[in-house]
Amino acid sequence: MTHFCLDVSGPFACFTRPEMKVERVSYDVMTPSAARAIFEAILWKPQMRWRVSRIEVLKPIRWVNLRRNEVKEKILISNVERAMKEGKGQLHLNIEDERVQRAGYFLRDVAYRIHAELLLTGKGSDPLIKYTEMFTRRASKGQCVNQPYLGCREFSADVRLVTADTPPAQPIADTRDLGWMLQDMDYTHPSDPQPRFFRGQMNAGVVEVPPFEEAVG
Repeated sequence: MTHFCLDVSGPFACFTRPEMKVERVSYDVMTPSAARAIFEAILWKPQMRWRVSRIEVLKPIRWVNLRRNEVKEKILISNVERAMKEGKGQLHLNIEDERVQRAGYFLRDVAYRIHAELLLTGKGSDPLIKYTEMFTRRASKGQCVNQPYLGCREFSADVRLVTADTPPAQPIADTRDLGWMLQDMDYTHPSDPQPRFFRGQMNAGVVEVPPFEEAVG
């Protein structure tokens, strides 16, 4: 097990609350699943996994209302399966026909320091130090598999590796009950992943994330 820390920031963020069915409304702070996705954007292998342990909020929580164009439909999985089997199928959407405008309640001007542990899954024989060195090298150079983002893909994140020379974090002086928050998805059954939640509490700008095994469905 190896501990890593990243500073992430951006002009906008949306960590969508699942109970909001039509309009997007963000949680007050970044969710552990969104933090994990940022680590995985830098490095992910089947032989490893990330466990987020702490999220530090570095800027005051501010909100903004925005209206955006979205696509209301998705390409059906059945169409993809038919195309794979028959060599043809409906694999496109006409965005002019499917576009809708929706309001969103987003976070603005955000900054976090996120902490995670790098663990092995047991699916390979390579030592932990191999992936530790790979992540350190990639994060130091700003390399990533895909662009890290803050909840929604259009809200790209600026990511920096925290090292021993990085100044200490200064979380905001804000304490609040965050209610039930999404911790992550349970992929025990890959065909039917289930959400897991935890009771979020921010103390002086710091959210401690419990072990995934303690989350509830």
